[in-house]
Amino acid sequence: MKSNQQLGIGTTGGTLLSVIGQLGVHNVLRTALLAAIGAVVSFAVSWALQRWCRRR
Repeated sequence: MKSNQQLGIGTTGGTLLSVIGQLGVHNVLRTALLAAIGAVVSFAVSWALQRWCRRR
């Protein structure tokens, strides 16, 4: 592995770890819940539009 790649991997890893340390568990759970709700709503709307378009 080249020196530049090692530096990039180290910098990225350090940045991610520092961001994770600043985030609280509450924020992570809220984000996961909102993502799940968004996925369910997106699926439901896509499914409803497909059914509606087939009937037309």
